[in-house]
Amino acid sequence: MANIVHGLIAGFVATVVLSAMMLIKGTVGALPELDPIKMIAGMIGASAAVGWIGHFMIGTVAWGGGFAVLNAVIPGNSQIIKGILFGVAAWLGMMIVMMPIAGAGLFGFGLGIGAMAAVMALVLHIVFGAVLGVVYAAFPTPHTT
Repeated sequence: MANIVHGLIAGFVATVVLSAMMLIKGTVGALPELDPIKMIAGMIGASAAVGWIGHFMIGTVAWGGGFAVLNAVIPGNSQIIKGILFGVAAWLGMMIVMMPIAGAGLFGFGLGIGAMAAVMALVLHIVFGAVLGVVYAAFPTPHTT
């Protein structure tokens, strides 16, 4: 059970870092078409505040908890590599499932900015995964008897 808690904490911290990067991206006006909060809110017909809550629930519970559950089967010799691979897998899921559901098309090509949406989202997910792995690795490994 401790691994799940560690995954949730790591997922939350990684989501905070990802969110800061998203806010910086928005502040400098980079790719305003790629707005995951607006997409989440739009998919459920809710406000941006609810979109942020959804964003944190996905990053903390789905991705953080999922990383803990799947950790033993994710390839890699270090948690940072495992985290990056997990982040890339999450990105792929977002690109082929969530983007079309949000009306942005496969890999975000419906946003009208070419491959830039997919590339920016990939960079964000790699950073998310790296932070996820680093924070998860900071916890002691539970011993089984």
